[in-house]
Amino acid sequence: MGRKLLYLFFLFSITVQSQIEQGSLFSEAIGKNIKKYVKNSQNAYADQDFERAEFLFDSLINNVVNGSYLDNFKVRKLSGKKIELYKFEKPVFLMTYASWCTPGVGEIPALNEIAEKHYQDIDFVVLFWDSKENVRKSTRDYSSKINVVYVDERENTNDHIVEIMKHSLGFPTSFFIDENKRIVDVRRGVLHPYNEKYEISFELNYNSFLNGISLLKNLGSEEKEHFASKQNP
Repeated sequence: MGRKLLYLFFLFSITVQSQIEQGSLFSEAIGKNIKKYVKNSQNAYADQDFERAEFLFDSLINNVVNGSYLDNFKVRKLSGKKIELYKFEKPVFLMTYASWCTPGVGEIPALNEIAEKHYQDIDFVVLFWDSKENVRKSTRDYSSKINVVYVDERENTNDHIVEIMKHSLGFPTSFFIDENKRIVDVRRGVLHPYNEKYEISFELNYNSFLNGISLLKNLGSEEKEHFASKQNP
């Protein structure tokens, strides 16, 4: 049994690696474009041209990020144990966060409900850029179906992947990643006043999360149908 699992993991790793070699890594793709994006985005915000700022973000995601492959780097679980992101073998919903960010009142309950319904098909991962102590205080309300991990930059001062992923798109940001580690979409957190009613906050976040999860599940169904058609022409 152990040998079989080892073989399957090795086969999965080879498949992912071959897929990545055909495309570009997230850090490479965004690294070539981020300086221009940051400059133009800062100018848009300085001019209070929020519509242009949103257009620039959408353009970066659609033309640069989507279709690239998530870099593999190490994160820590709340236990302190290090794991690689590629250990998550299902399609991944990855949300990046920081403990000083204050989520909308309905955000975590909405994510918990989505995770409870779809954890068998999707790996839910919330990645905090922070220390273990701060992360523990900020994650008590998350469902057990959500994998909470963190990166303490004091341990990763020379990791360019962490720098690019954290500082390029800001947070909270949600990445929707297929089982081959290809990024299919990236979305910012739902924006609404922090004093928004719970029901409205919950509904806005729930619909946003569900939309991305549906995208991943639909892709999985299409790939299975494509494989079946090849096996049974």
